[in-house]
Amino acid sequence: MKKLLNSTTYSVLDLATVIEGKTPAYTFKTSLDLAQHAEKWGFTRYWLAEHHNMPSVASSATAVVIGHIAGGTETIRVGSGGIMLPNHSPLIIAEQFGTLASLYPDRIDLGLGRAPGTDQLTAMAIRGEQRMIAAQNFPQDVLKLQAYLSADNSRSSVRAIPGEGLDIPIWILGSSTDSARLAAALGLPYAFASHFAPAQFLTAINLYRENFKPSEFLDKPYVISCINVVAADTDAEAQKLVTSLYRMFKGVISGKRELLQPPAASLEDVLNDYEEEQVNQMLACTFVGSKETLKSELQDFLDQTQVDEIMVTAHIYDHPAKLRSYEIVAEVFKGI
Repeated sequence: MKKLLNSTTYSVLDLATVIEGKTPAYTFKTSLDLAQHAEKWGFTRYWLAEHHNMPSVASSATAVVIGHIAGGTETIRVGSGGIMLPNHSPLIIAEQFGTLASLYPDRIDLGLGRAPGTDQLTAMAIRGEQRMIAAQNFPQDVLKLQAYLSADNSRSSVRAIPGEGLDIPIWILGSSTDSARLAAALGLPYAFASHFAPAQFLTAINLYRENFKPSEFLDKPYVISCINVVAADTDAEAQKLVTSLYRMFKGVISGKRELLQPPAASLEDVLNDYEEEQVNQMLACTFVGSKETLKSELQDFLDQTQVDEIMVTAHIYDHPAKLRSYEIVAEVFKGI
């Protein structure tokens, strides 16, 4: 059955980007402003991601920033996309998100990933020698977390207070088939990081759907695809704005990360041919253009993937331009 843009759920992934010339304090202010607008424009959820030792990402204390966003909004769901569970004990995450869910009932999502969200040296500083064991134990730690959040844990000698008995939706995040198999086996919704790791996207979501086992949490597969979208009133303006994203990914492939830079006059001013080929592989799920251009391209994407929800991330330097980009996305999905 053909999926239609105006019947598809749309959401926000905010990487709490720090831009050149500004501080994380400015990022938190503008993130809240974006969340408030996203709520008004009909976005379903607003997720933040855990990263460490990255100058351009301010959401390292993810649960704290989630509380900031949830406290400044009223109805939009707020959560993690994701919490990197190997960096933490399951009990601590159950307590943190139990606290959030107690403060903001029926509005908190808990997305879980198994990567460290950083480099190996920083991962060692976070979890020490336990980091490798924790990554290997990710499936078991997801089960432990579920147990702490269950009402059935009330007789256990170790309990998550608050957290126990709260209905906090858990999502498995990933960029490979391993995460797809786990989400399918546990009967949990699955969110794929197609915004930076598209290579195994179609294989992973098909594997998830084929192997999904219904659970008390979910009776049929549910897939979120996270994509990059840079929208503007004209294609030319959008193509200029997206140069900031390409420059950021140039820093990823070169290992020379920097704060998000202002847009360049053209892509040729940012990347050479070799760099462009590498970056384009990572940004295959990136959509750039005006409302009419996006309508066509996003409909084609839905036809191909049949995903249940689109989660949009946008690395745009100028905050008003970023707001306009998300407003256009909402107009596209509403069929306006």
